[in-house]
Amino acid sequence: MIDHLSIGVRDITRARAFYDAALQPLGYRCLSADATSLGYGTTSVAFWVLRSEAPVPANDASGLHICLMAPSRTSVDAFHAAALAHGGRDNGGPALRTDYSTNYYAAFVSDPDGYRIEAYCGSSA
Repeated sequence: MIDHLSIGVRDITRARAFYDAALQPLGYRCLSADATSLGYGTTSVAFWVLRSEAPVPANDASGLHICLMAPSRTSVDAFHAAALAHGGRDNGGPALRTDYSTNYYAAFVSDPDGYRIEAYCGSSA
């Protein structure tokens, strides 16, 4: 249903360091970049990070978060570690969350601008 998603950030250089590192273990890479935008995906851009003077303010109570598919549980672990090493904040470490479903393995972080990002793997491997 959704072709792509865009978010606004104040510092595109800081965002690139974070997203390049955090998304690489999930198999996503920066496919488009210039001074005001970054586009991530596998073969086409599905996630845009745009420089903005007025990004959406961080608000944990908003319910907004972005969930990205991960190919394996190991990649979820690597996403979490890379995100924390590149300016992200922990919002729920890698773990099986059986209250969601039997094989729901996920990790949650907040990026440097406060967006809540989840990496999720639904397989048992």
